[in-house]
Amino acid sequence: MEEISVFKVSMFETLMLAVLAIYFGEFLRKKINILVKYCLPASVVGGTIFAIVFYVLYSMKIVELEFDYKAVNQLFYCIFFAASGAAASMALLKQGGKLVVIFAVLAAVLAACQNAVALAVGKFMNVDPLISMMTGSIPMTGGHGNAASFAPIAVDAGAPAAMEVAIAAATFGLISGCIVGGPLGNFIVKRHKLEDPLLDGKEEKAEMSGEESTGILMGKNQIIQAVFLMCVAIGIGRLVTNGLKSVGVDLPIHVSCMFGGILVRIFYDLKKGNHDVLYEAIDSVGEFSLGLFVSMSIITMKLWQLSGLGIALVALLVAQVIFILIFCYFLTFRLLGGDYDAAVMAVGHTGFGLGAVPVSMTTMQTVCKKYRYSKLAFFVVPVIGGFISNLTNAVIITKFLDFAKSLHAVWIG
Repeated sequence: MEEISVFKVSMFETLMLAVLAIYFGEFLRKKINILVKYCLPASVVGGTIFAIVFYVLYSMKIVELEFDYKAVNQLFYCIFFAASGAAASMALLKQGGKLVVIFAVLAAVLAACQNAVALAVGKFMNVDPLISMMTGSIPMTGGHGNAASFAPIAVDAGAPAAMEVAIAAATFGLISGCIVGGPLGNFIVKRHKLEDPLLDGKEEKAEMSGEESTGILMGKNQIIQAVFLMCVAIGIGRLVTNGLKSVGVDLPIHVSCMFGGILVRIFYDLKKGNHDVLYEAIDSVGEFSLGLFVSMSIITMKLWQLSGLGIALVALLVAQVIFILIFCYFLTFRLLGGDYDAAVMAVGHTGFGLGAVPVSMTTMQTVCKKYRYSKLAFFVVPVIGGFISNLTNAVIITKFLDFAKSLHAVWIG
């Protein structure tokens, strides 16, 4: 077999490629109206095209690119979550409390249904139940992290291909989440007449015309202070994570960073004076971090992992995408209130329900640029997708894997 040469791409070069992908995506959005119409983010558009180019280079055995990106990607991920925490005022925390509970239940129900769909469709397609489970909530709601954590259990139980299928399914979910969230949000807003002509589209029109946004004007001092404060917030996050770990509690670093951001917000809310410009600057730092995280996550995807999927597995994955769209439209949107905030949260649910919270946030962001901002959605979705759903999903996965093991024994017999 002909060996393919591997070219190592340094962290700085990866960062450069991520930015170029965003610029390319913005260029295409200005030229191709359908990308704007269906709320497809620049980082997703450009990142996907770059990933396809890298896949072609690999498939033609020209070169395989090996990216050094995990450390810097985690930095931007944590800064983004810290900025999300800093966006949560006390009034917003009170307003979002009830919705957090409802959304947490919905996320758990979705995860359970994803596994049920996987096993049902797998039975119809005569797929090993353990392999079918690798297309359920493990890679979908769980993403690549859960895929790598739970797949070995299926391998040990007698499904040697489980790891490859789970990683490929997580990649499929990430791509799907990037693509379907925006169109779903656009459909809900149009279908339920949730537009507001006085507020909608101001930011997107300014962006597309190359003009400055009509939002709050920020000075250099506020932007520098925002960056400094987010560094403090992620430092607090690391201290919290380390402190809890010392007593046996494993809290993800991005959740701790969000808590650090909330503490920053509480401090400034209690401090005298108007801090709206600073809060806007923090939001801009978060948006910057999110764009780079998503772009890097997409350009570094190994799309060739999808090439080995058979027809049955593709059918299982397509069934998951169709199911989550139905679930988020008929349940998430309606049970969260059926208003504009609920529409944006439904978009967010498709994002982390198909693999990653940052996908939720970037698709929500693009919908909000076309229409208007939803503070409530940008608080509730990270709390559920970044933390609570991880806990409930782990319990649900464990129960369904035990059930799948018993079905596997029957299937091989």
